[in-house]
Amino acid sequence: MQAGGIALVTGASRGIGRGVAIELARRGFDAVATMRDARDGATLPDEVVGAKGSLRVEALDVTEPAGFDPPAGLRVLVNNAGVEAPHPAFEDTPLELWRHMYETNVFGLIEVTRRAIPALRASGGGVLCNVTSSSILAPVPFYGPYRSSKAAVSAIGETLRAELAPFGIRVLEIMPGPIQTDMLIGSAEPPAAMERAEYRPMAERAYAGRQNVDVMVTPVDDAARAIVDAILDDDAPLRVGCDPLSVGMLDAWRQQADEALQRSMLPTWVGHE
Repeated sequence: MQAGGIALVTGASRGIGRGVAIELARRGFDAVATMRDARDGATLPDEVVGAKGSLRVEALDVTEPAGFDPPAGLRVLVNNAGVEAPHPAFEDTPLELWRHMYETNVFGLIEVTRRAIPALRASGGGVLCNVTSSSILAPVPFYGPYRSSKAAVSAIGETLRAELAPFGIRVLEIMPGPIQTDMLIGSAEPPAAMERAEYRPMAERAYAGRQNVDVMVTPVDDAARAIVDAILDDDAPLRVGCDPLSVGMLDAWRQQADEALQRSMLPTWVGHE
């Protein structure tokens, strides 16, 4: 697609969302950076002065989207808003944590997308871009709520890819790996599962493995450029990585049978071949 028209990004106060909103404006879109508190984006327009496009900031809490009215001329929607939470063992994870995770990562995305589809269709088509996670490709322990919320979005995207194709709306799933964001920094804490003796050895291995990720971190600006490249590429596949680790994981996932890939990764957590 040609850059131009309106591109709306959710969760754009920081991290990937902020980077993508800026990059979209630099490429020529009129970007709308949305976030719960618009004051968090007060300096965003200053970062695109002289760009081909423009950027404005609007308040949008995806968990309370009743007043959300997608702008006329919408050509791109980037569903980036998401939350993470502590990672206890599955049996210790309260239902409230699951509900909190799904409220933003799944139900908020659903409602924003549902409202945006008519605007995308009225524009003659465009791109619906959902940000999930490369972690859904691996059997990562203690991440059931987060990974399943992202997997739900992945399945929704598959359905919408078929459902929206007749209207010229292309669906894209971005599956980031370790990007230099506040969320990644937060993930460096030991998993809450360490508190239960039965899972402590596995949690310690997971924590040790997490430390190795620090040498593979990709800057936000680099990830944002890769994401906007995929948005503009009409031949991009449904699922795209935006950093070396996620690209490698996707390649491995595509080249191996699912069971073989899962079995090859299990010893990382279980601690034996």
